Amino acid sequence: MGDTRRVVDGEERMTVRPLRPAAPPDGEAGPRPVPKPRRTADPGATNAPTPDAEPADARAGTGTTADARAGTGTTADATAKPAKDEPAGGRRRRTPFAHAVRMPATRRVVVGAARATHAWSRRPSGRTTLPGLFLLVLVAATATAGALLVPAAIRKPQPVAVDATASAPVNGVPEGGAAPGATALPPVPPGATGDPAATLTAVPTGPVDVPGTGRPSDALAGWAQQVSQRTGIPVVALQAYGYTERVLEQTHRSCQLSWTTLAAIGYVESRHGSANGATLRPDGVSAPEIIGPPLNGQGGTSRVPDSDQGQLDRDSVWDHAIGPMQFIPGTWQSVGADGDNDGVRNPHDIDDAALAAGDYLCQGGRNLSIPGDWWGAVLSYNDVRRYAQDVFDKANEYGRQSRT
Repeated sequence: MGDTRRVVDGEERMTVRPLRPAAPPDGEAGPRPVPKPRRTADPGATNAPTPDAEPADARAGTGTTADARAGTGTTADATAKPAKDEPAGGRRRRTPFAHAVRMPATRRVVVGAARATHAWSRRPSGRTTLPGLFLLVLVAATATAGALLVPAAIRKPQPVAVDATASAPVNGVPEGGAAPGATALPPVPPGATGDPAATLTAVPTGPVDVPGTGRPSDALAGWAQQVSQRTGIPVVALQAYGYTERVLEQTHRSCQLSWTTLAAIGYVESRHGSANGATLRPDGVSAPEIIGPPLNGQGGTSRVPDSDQGQLDRDSVWDHAIGPMQFIPGTWQSVGADGDNDGVRNPHDIDDAALAAGDYLCQGGRNLSIPGDWWGAVLSYNDVRRYAQDVFDKANEYGRQSRT
């Protein structure tokens, strides 16, 4: 039949020329693909030509504009994206790294560091180094906590035997509250001694009950008589212990030594100057003199060679503990005191010996209201744990008895 077409009567035959294909670029063989129609923003828009539409030849690919729409010019590259980047439905396909673009800079740094650390930890060097770093951080944290907490806990004052507590020690450290109703000591007279307490300014209260002896501690006779009835401690010894506490309040203000500790040491050492059948005279001197066994290393004693050429203990070979507070001659020569202001430092005098013991216990800036300082002071007097425990128990007992 060829190109013969049936025509309706009265209808004009129309001849339509087919669009010729766009010429390929120079040097490119084969037909050139025809671009797809552009998507319009208005769904109801038609494809009818507009007055300012391009010529047919341009749409057919003969002009530069068609070349640009076909993808050969820079205009198409700038205004339209390839069809493969726009899937059906008009939604943009999300790339795997789209979240990285929207992530804040700080978070990206943190995530990157975490990933790098994780990757490093899986390597041999990381597996070896990480445990050491963790241990170092743990030790540093422990040291910091210890530096802050331990000093505050150690230096916190707590009542001990020196304050006549009513409870027993736990693990060697006394606990409990201060003894209520403890007997108060009257102040000492002015110029009580010529040695450590010459600057005392307190005025005594109450009459002197033992006149004629000249002892500064006689101002405490009334108090000593009352406490002696409750505790069984001789009045002369109690005067010496109480007076020493008053003197140390002026000469060692931070020591806070109580007479109960001195009385406990005096009891454990010599039963308040009554060991070996001795007694305390009204002037405080024990008669006869109390001299302990030789310190020659036998019978559980220490080996202490002679230090005074036998002047105090009458032995030029070995030292002996002497007096009601049982000082070693070498120690007495360094800490001996004159507690009764008679111009003589006599280890056999309870006034002198009690004041020397108080000075010795307060050495090194100790605060005997702190448990560690109290135990350290008593153990420095006699480095035997059973001895220190006996002193504590007796001081505790005297504290309870004195306030009943």
